[in-house]
Amino acid sequence: MDWNVRPLVAEDAAAIREICSEDLGYPCELDLVKSKIAGLDAAREAVFVALADDKCIGYIHVERYDTLYFETMANILGIAVRKNYQAGGVGTALLAAAEDWARSHGITLMRVISGESRTGAHAFYESRGYVFGKKQKNFSKHLQA
Repeated sequence: MDWNVRPLVAEDAAAIREICSEDLGYPCELDLVKSKIAGLDAAREAVFVALADDKCIGYIHVERYDTLYFETMANILGIAVRKNYQAGGVGTALLAAAEDWARSHGITLMRVISGESRTGAHAFYESRGYVFGKKQKNFSKHLQA
């Protein structure tokens, strides 16, 4: 299978929406994805896509992540590969693109948070040198405008 990785373009929005909905299990609207793409801040984040036969088959979203108590990290906000393309090196290439982006921004530490039930993803990260750090609970709250 031939595929390549390149930076995201606005025309990738529909494919990103499909991957998020169908492969990650996060249903979302196309207008939301288009809006998020339009609002990306190139100074602190990047998105790379994998293409096969000019079709988007995966993506990774990475951002600069700063806290007051730790060195600057690159935080992977999302990575997904269509199910029928998994285990073919696409995820590894996307991860490498994000790591290259981090290095080019002077960042030497990568971070990814993965849901407890995504054991296949955990094995993927560990096989690429990522080390499990800690269990967390994730809290959220919808705020009224």
